[in-house]
Amino acid sequence: MDAVHHVRQAAVVASVVLASTVLASTVLAAPVLATPVLATPALVRQLITVQATSYSATSATLRAYRVVGSRRTLIFGPWTARVGYNGIARPGRKHEGDGKTPSGTYGFSFYFGVQPRLRFRFPFRHAYSYDVWDDDSSSPLYNEWVDDRLHNPGRNPEPMHQVPAYDYAAVIAYNTARVPVRGSAIFLHVGTGSATAGCVSLPRPELISVLRWMRPVADPQITISAR
Repeated sequence: MDAVHHVRQAAVVASVVLASTVLASTVLAAPVLATPVLATPALVRQLITVQATSYSATSATLRAYRVVGSRRTLIFGPWTARVGYNGIARPGRKHEGDGKTPSGTYGFSFYFGVQPRLRFRFPFRHAYSYDVWDDDSSSPLYNEWVDDRLHNPGRNPEPMHQVPAYDYAAVIAYNTARVPVRGSAIFLHVGTGSATAGCVSLPRPELISVLRWMRPVADPQITISAR
């Protein structure tokens, strides 16, 4: 009887240990299964591509895509966009005042404009006559929006109250670390019929369509390149 009792007792203990192990494994596994779901909002779900035929070209082809996983669905374009009057800078070669649009992939910070706000989802700043962008590499406010009534914007700041170019625009998040000489004031704005000083521009109707379409929760990105 003692031998049988010990065998049964060992079996019970083994069953409890096995059940505990399975339960612990389930609990530990739960966060791993949940991670992809939590990470989904951070994925890029809107992508704008701006591709020129060469680094010296002042026009480029713009397309806007909805992105789901690895699949892209064309929403807007192909449209003709204008870029810098000296073309597109090669990767890592953009510098202040070169008249080139930086190549690479960037997000968007906020919208701004001289005209009244439309039904945008991004934060919007109205551009007044005292609003400028600091383009001075030696300035402590380099590559920032500045109210020149309150702060010194450095030498030759970029006026934000410009019609029609800045009727509506989106700030491309280029050089957010504000590294001196790397370039500043890079926007997606209304086209004026000519090349830009380093921004990307579209005709007004097309630009407004893109700005209304973009949503911060979709983490929109813009990729600028040349062949």
